[in-house]
Amino acid sequence: MLAVGAMLTALSVGACTRVPAPAARTENTPLTTPTFSADVAPILTGHCATCHRPGQGAPFNLLTYADAQPRAAQIAKVTSNHVMPPWLPEPNNPSFVGERRLSPDQIATLRRWAETGAAAGADLPLPAIAASEAWALGKPDLVLRPPTSFGLPPGEGDVFRNLVIRTALVQDRFIRAVEFRPGDAPIHHAVLHLDRTAASRGRDGKDGRPGFEGMGGIGTQEPDGHFVGWAPGRGPIVSAEGRPWRLAKGTDLVLELHLIPGATQAPVQPTIALYFADGPGADAPLMFKMAAERIDIPAGATDYAISDRYTLPVDVTLLSLYPHAHFLGKNMQVHATLPDGTSRTLLHIPQWSFHWQQDYRYSTPVALPRGTTIAMRFTYDNSDANFDNPHRPPVRVVAGQRSTDEMGNLLLQFVTASSVDRSRLLEDVTAREAVANIARAEQIAMTSPDDVENLTFLGVSYVEAGRIPEAVAALTRSVELDGRSWKTRNELGGALFKAGRVPEAILQLQQAARLNPREASVQFNLGKALMTAGRADEGAVALTRALALNPDFAEAHDEPGVALFARGRMPEAIAHLRRAVALAPDSAVAHSDLGGALAQAGQREEALMHIRKALALDPRNTAARENLARLQGGRR
Repeated sequence: MLAVGAMLTALSVGACTRVPAPAARTENTPLTTPTFSADVAPILTGHCATCHRPGQGAPFNLLTYADAQPRAAQIAKVTSNHVMPPWLPEPNNPSFVGERRLSPDQIATLRRWAETGAAAGADLPLPAIAASEAWALGKPDLVLRPPTSFGLPPGEGDVFRNLVIRTALVQDRFIRAVEFRPGDAPIHHAVLHLDRTAASRGRDGKDGRPGFEGMGGIGTQEPDGHFVGWAPGRGPIVSAEGRPWRLAKGTDLVLELHLIPGATQAPVQPTIALYFADGPGADAPLMFKMAAERIDIPAGATDYAISDRYTLPVDVTLLSLYPHAHFLGKNMQVHATLPDGTSRTLLHIPQWSFHWQQDYRYSTPVALPRGTTIAMRFTYDNSDANFDNPHRPPVRVVAGQRSTDEMGNLLLQFVTASSVDRSRLLEDVTAREAVANIARAEQIAMTSPDDVENLTFLGVSYVEAGRIPEAVAALTRSVELDGRSWKTRNELGGALFKAGRVPEAILQLQQAARLNPREASVQFNLGKALMTAGRADEGAVALTRALALNPDFAEAHDEPGVALFARGRMPEAIAHLRRAVALAPDSAVAHSDLGGALAQAGQREEALMHIRKALALDPRNTAARENLARLQGGRR
């Protein structure tokens, strides 16, 4: 069995151009003897040029006839039974970009090649370039890798490690595609996050090894509504046409790696290639997550089902979706029921595999009107009949982050027709996701009440849902269990601040600052709390520290800008607020604050520009609406 990815040949290893399928054979067409050069190489090159070459994690190469010929029977078998190339969706779905599905004629050609002796052919080509130097999308604009290899120790179970990569960009760039090379590291999957706060940089290497443990980190975010994830067989991650994502200067890349230890230590130092777009393109999409509130699969269950539904509050265009489950996942169905009652399939995976997960981007984006209901239904097989079941005999399985737990998530990538619709959709899905996160964290807390990380996540989710007293209770319990966690004390300080308990918030934030004095987000939160308590000089010191730790921390420029504005120090205030807008051009708050300061300084036209931008980003921004009314009314 071809264990990782699809197949690759010597032809055009630097490209992923699909070769058209041969013309269909009729009954009167004589059977010819296929050769590698004329018949097999085009098939392998067109569909499988991402995995079986050095640096891509496959157990062997398929770059030349010498590589492929001894495996001819194996190639015929795994393509005939559709194990390879790995592609999970049913063919009756809407078509997706980069489908790796072989046609019946192509499968028959590979089978006949094996059965007739796997001939080389008369004009066997040689590789045009060294495969180890080739990228599927051609020469990248920027190639990055962690500065130091992480040594994955031998053992069992999952290891989640975040590796931090500094980009050293001197200007913002817009990324249209990403390629990922795992090398020989045992990487199950990888997710790319962005950190504009330097929080991840501060955690890097604290335990004496490159990176830091866990899933993601404080301050990280997805790139402008894109999910940039890699798994074996994935190939290049290309953004939708005209919708690159912004990589701001000073931003760190954080590679969240799910690693599978083996019998010996393994070096982990993957490489990332970035491909730039000419400019920012259209408005950034939104990512929305659907998921079941609870997962509790009995031992032996063969068809346990979860489901979720969401009715769109605005018209949207669906660009892509990403389903996710673990080893027990079985059947995945996603449908849309339109307001007129008609239904259409958005995705159907009849046999899920945890080994071949990826996102699926539509060849033609799917328009869905307001009132459309999107429904997902995933089933799970927790029996001995499931070859991938990690438990022998089967045991009860509930929701969790470990591979031996289960998940049932569906990420959907939308764009809207207007900024007003975007704001309404974002508000709706953010509130909904907070409720779903609470339900899942509460379920984990029932079986693991002293799980510090889950209690912290539960508290943060309560904050996002506006349930501040419950947030304070969960985070307080987490601090009681682990008082050494600066992260939890920082979150507790933020929750106490929102509860109006500012003196208590300051105490927690001071503790967090003592535990991690080089964390910019802690200094920022402490400075804001001190300012609110009327301790302006101390607050200014903390905010200055935050900016010294991370000069590109947008909020840490905005907060002193507002404070300086209130004290009438307009030139200094405007300088900070301009910097905040430059660092966070999509922040309605930053534009509104700068617009208000410019208006007060008498710079009416520029003030109007920023206030209108704030309202375009967030039509319900109260301060921006009031400032606009004053300016349009001729008042200063």
